[in-house]
This record gives sequence, structure tokens and C-alpha cells, in this order.
Amino acid sequence: MKDDDKPAKPCAICGKPRVEEFSPFCSRRCADIDLGRWLKGGYVIPGRPDENEDQPADEE
Repeated sequence: MKDDDKPAKPCAICGKPRVEEFSPFCSRRCADIDLGRWLKGGYVIPGRPDENEDQPADEE
């Protein structure tokens, strides 16, 4: 099966068909919505907690 034979995944924000220019989104609007979510902290990539996170800064 070629990549061309696979059905295109829908827009990651609204579910409409993707547009190649804005992939993985359908429009500039959906791309901007996604960017806004990243900038406002709506999406978070989990990481390890800092070792000194529980200690107050003056005890270091």
C-alpha cells in the first residue's frame, strides 16, 4: 500500500480534511489555535521533577 492510498487524517483541531499547506491542520486558523494552546501552556510535555523542587530556595 502506497502513502497515496492511505486516507488522510483529519485536522488535528476541528476534524475537517487536512490541507497540505497547513498540515496537520485544515487552515491557518486551526494552526493558530494550536500554537495558542502551546503558548498558553495548554499542552505540556511531562518530564522528571527537579530534585530540589520541594526545598525552599534559601536552604540550598
